[in-house]
Amino acid sequence: MPPKVKITKEEIVAAAVEIVRKEGVQAVNARTLANALNCSTQPIFSNFATMEQLHHAVTEKADALCRAYLKREVESGAYPAYKANGMAYIRFAKEERELFKLLYMCDRKGEPLPEYTELSHQMESIVQQNTGLGDLDAKLFHLEMWVYVHGIATMFATGFLDLDWVLVSKMLTDVYQGLRKQYKME
Repeated sequence: MPPKVKITKEEIVAAAVEIVRKEGVQAVNARTLANALNCSTQPIFSNFATMEQLHHAVTEKADALCRAYLKREVESGAYPAYKANGMAYIRFAKEERELFKLLYMCDRKGEPLPEYTELSHQMESIVQQNTGLGDLDAKLFHLEMWVYVHGIATMFATGFLDLDWVLVSKMLTDVYQGLRKQYKME
């Protein structure tokens, strides 16, 4: 009798990510995952005690993919680091619509607020360096920029809007410069 093929946790997560990409997070269940892996549901539940654990692993993988977008955009040198993060976030929303929705467009009621992230701290530091603003103003400045960037990204992710990248870049510059003027006037 030939040995059974062992399906790894990584393979299960990769298959689940592909299902999310094609059909959305609601399509991920033990049966569709088993079909995608050409196996029974047994390997899934051998690797994950619950579907919630699997969902958490898929979310972590989607977050890693988003961070890779951020890193690539910054390293490309096409934009200053602060702007590159915004452009990458929007690009991720356009190119990975369902993964973006999984990460940034789901119901968060009842969940604890996300902790202050290292990335937010880095972005606020860049704002401080570029504008001379203090801690509190830099936090608010970054929050306002992020809300604007998230709005554009959401429109891309939902197919509501599809703009040229040159125009997106100009829009981010315009808002950034407008906020700089606003904060300097206060």
